[in-house]
Amino acid sequence: MQRRKSVDSSDSSDSNDSDSSSNRHGGHVKVKKDKKEKKEKKEKKDKKDKKDKDKHQDEDKSDKKKKDKAVKSDKPSSYQSPAFPQPPSQQQPLGIPVPVPQHHQQAQHQKSSAPMSFGFNDPHALPGAQGGFAPPPSYGGEHPPPPSGYRVPLSTDTAFPLGGEIGYPPLYDADGSSPIFLGSALFENSVHPCKIGPHLDPPAHVPYGGKEQGHHGRYDLLPFVPEQMEWVYTTNGQIPPGRTPIEGGYEEGGDKLYHALGNINGVRVPGKVGTHLGGAHIPFGGEEKVVHECWK
Repeated sequence: MQRRKSVDSSDSSDSNDSDSSSNRHGGHVKVKKDKKEKKEKKEKKDKKDKKDKDKHQDEDKSDKKKKDKAVKSDKPSSYQSPAFPQPPSQQQPLGIPVPVPQHHQQAQHQKSSAPMSFGFNDPHALPGAQGGFAPPPSYGGEHPPPPSGYRVPLSTDTAFPLGGEIGYPPLYDADGSSPIFLGSALFENSVHPCKIGPHLDPPAHVPYGGKEQGHHGRYDLLPFVPEQMEWVYTTNGQIPPGRTPIEGGYEEGGDKLYHALGNINGVRVPGKVGTHLGGAHIPFGGEEKVVHECWK
């Protein structure tokens, strides 16, 4: 009886060992299968994410091309630099800007709108318009501009604009490339015509007190429209007969001041002129220079 029991016990042990081995192998196969499934899922997810990312990049490129195309189409067309005629005298010339007569505007520029502030002509080779500048906006209506023209208010406390509101630069500094504009500097009890240069510090320079002085605070820029303004030759600060110059300011006593253009050592420089001054006062080289033959 004891021997038989021993045999039965041995059989039972072998059976248990076989079941245990089978369970171990089955569990190992299941773990491998789970890892494989996880790996496949991860690969599918990575492929999908990459595909979505590529799609977004393609869309971004397409949007950028559309924006670039739109910006390019908004750029102004080529522009011919304005010019003014040579004065009859070979001495230092200067002038004042005045509106082009209405009948002349209609004959020469059928497509232009009502007159704006001013513009001028210069047949001499002024440098071409520089990047960042654009034609000023046109002003509709049938009424002429105000006596002082349409102006852009500026200040030394704000950034200098380079957009369409100020137009192309009518003049350039002695270096031949730095743009110069016409303007008026606002003082407490007077307003004086001045020259404006974005490269200057401060931008507005006034002929005042015998010097070329930098003006801090408020100043106004006078944009130009070549088709609607012209320079007129004059001497000793007199207003040419039959013409009305653009008003640039006034003295403390009320005397009117106008914009002027003088030739200083071959450089055309804007300044101020008045009938009481007897000539044009030009800010140049740190001084207030006086020129008696001028363009208004």
